[in-house]
Amino acid sequence: MNVLKMSVVMLMISHAVSAQFSLPPLEYSYNALEPYIDAMTMEIHYTKHHQGYVNNLNKAVEGTRLAEMPLDEMLINAEARGTAIRNNGGGHYNHSLFWSILSPEPDKTPNGNLATAIQATFGSLDSLKKALNIAATKRFGSGWAWLYVTPDKKLAVSSSPNQDNPLMDAAGSERGIPILGIDVWEHAYYLKYQNKRGDYLGAIWNVLDWERVSENYDKAMSSPLLLKIEKDSWTALKDFHKVMAQTYHPMEEGNFTPIRTRSGELVEKAELLASSPIPSSFNTTAIKTAINDLIMGSKKLHKLALKKGNDSKVKDSLDALHDVFHTIQGLCSH
Repeated sequence: MNVLKMSVVMLMISHAVSAQFSLPPLEYSYNALEPYIDAMTMEIHYTKHHQGYVNNLNKAVEGTRLAEMPLDEMLINAEARGTAIRNNGGGHYNHSLFWSILSPEPDKTPNGNLATAIQATFGSLDSLKKALNIAATKRFGSGWAWLYVTPDKKLAVSSSPNQDNPLMDAAGSERGIPILGIDVWEHAYYLKYQNKRGDYLGAIWNVLDWERVSENYDKAMSSPLLLKIEKDSWTALKDFHKVMAQTYHPMEEGNFTPIRTRSGELVEKAELLASSPIPSSFNTTAIKTAINDLIMGSKKLHKLALKKGNDSKVKDSLDALHDVFHTIQGLCSH
């Protein structure tokens, strides 16, 4: 092997080792889903569009702690992590789910726990399909339609723009773990169906594998991600955390100006936290007690700041408040 060939091989090996994310292998050939999804669309969609998301996601996480984080956990805070993670992480996650629930020989009906849940929530499989088709049809421009499991372990249908999905903080109140996603970007159907999205949506059910969706449902129902999503959806807790971080960390470095000038904000955020609805998983006596301690601690700290107490007393008071906050954080993690 000459030097040039050796260099190329070594470069390929280096990229393979350093890449955190890669295309999932397809379980069928590009033409296996015809006539419902044509081979050229499948090949371009998989090798160009999905590969592009993977490449850009790897660039975005390279050299950061995100390179070691599971993709689903990363996406919980996708909006906060920036456009590159939100778009490319979402693109990789969404397409990986999409390929996995398509099959040339699909199970045409749900089974087990999912079948029971669909009956209880939507009345019938046909009603669910109708709800998903409506969500997909009404999604203006590019996006997805979803069937997902909510933090309180219910089934729900929604749609999202671009490469967003229900895992993300960007999803607002429509959050949970996706178990079925329908791609309604034009590149998913335009070569065969042109602008007739409705025809594509009618065809997709012929290759959608409900056995795989049923498996996804069972996994989602026992996933610890549901608790993380529920916690992340508690906006009042996140708002208090933000002010806490912006005042506590400077204090650790000897800068007391932020806490002295913003102590009143901590009181305000603690009171808002106390008055906000507590997510069902966290609505416990222990957490309610800790929130009351947070209010009292914030008020004590604010009085010290107003009286221009010395740095040592302010530090002790803020440390104590920080400990109470982390008690709440800990209680929300179990």
